Amino acid sequence: MKRKTKLIREQLEKTLKKFDPLRDSPPPVKGWIRAIRDALGMNGRQLADRLGEHRSRTKQIEQQEMTGSLTFKTIRRIAEALDCVFVYCLIPRTSLEETVRNQAKQVARRRLDRASHTMKLENQALGKEENREILSNMIEEIMNELPANLWDE
Repeated sequence: MKRKTKLIREQLEKTLKKFDPLRDSPPPVKGWIRAIRDALGMNGRQLADRLGEHRSRTKQIEQQEMTGSLTFKTIRRIAEALDCVFVYCLIPRTSLEETVRNQAKQVARRRLDRASHTMKLENQALGKEENREILSNMIEEIMNELPANLWDE
């Protein structure tokens, strides 16, 4: 099962890689809806008519886009009215693999710190190099196991 999770993560990484160029692309100042509507030469009334809404709705929609309060359902309707396709994607800041590795490292560090504290009290503390090696092994073990509580710690 854990191998399957890694494979799924790797396949998703490949798909998400296509969206990397969009990660740092800011939306137009007045929002996507207004920018596309303007580029099409469509006024607010015309968009409202295409949506089957009252003409005041366009301004409301464009304001809601700016505040992030539009629903996906509404955005899909607007995209259709503008002859566009609504694309929704979460783009990882680094990679899914790196995100899992960072979490595994935090978990491993906490576990090692607890064990090191106990060993220190018993005068059995390990050296820096030994700690680094153990930490590295623990990270790999956690990455391979992907324990169900990985994100609880």
